[in-house]
Amino acid sequence: MKIYLVRHGETDLNKQNRMQSISDEPLNEKGIAQAQAAKQKIGDMHFDAIYSSSLIRAITTASIIGGVDKSEIIIDDRIIEADFGKYEKKKYYFIGLPMILHWCLPEVFPPRKTVETVDHIKARANSFLEDLKTKDYDSVLIVCHGNFIRFFKHILLKDSKQATWKDFVENCELQEFEI
Repeated sequence: MKIYLVRHGETDLNKQNRMQSISDEPLNEKGIAQAQAAKQKIGDMHFDAIYSSSLIRAITTASIIGGVDKSEIIIDDRIIEADFGKYEKKKYYFIGLPMILHWCLPEVFPPRKTVETVDHIKARANSFLEDLKTKDYDSVLIVCHGNFIRFFKHILLKDSKQATWKDFVENCELQEFEI
């Protein structure tokens, strides 16, 4: 099975360098253009299934890239963005040293109260991947979120090094894997 993994297009919160996790922020004009450019890059590729988180920025990106109506997208909340709790919508450089340390070295510094743990994100990623492995797909498009993608990739690749928040994923960056 080929997996095409994509982060959603840009939103206004992304543009403003604000923490964005479970806020249901739509794509801005640049985000729509990024999704359209990703669609052009892959052309008329057929996907046996298209998955998205329940957030509108991911659903819209999946619809554009997959060339399907939003009603044809499989919504799965296991692939939703990491929950940043009380840090939601804060500017990155105003989140404080404890959160910055967790962001850079989550294996050493624990998350702040209200922030989803790395273990919980990994459990969601592993659960989703195990279910995906049971499907009879040749190719699947998964549109989700940067922080989820970081940990999903490490599980997918069985990477021995620790996934960290600093493994940045660009908006509408297309990554291809085979399992």
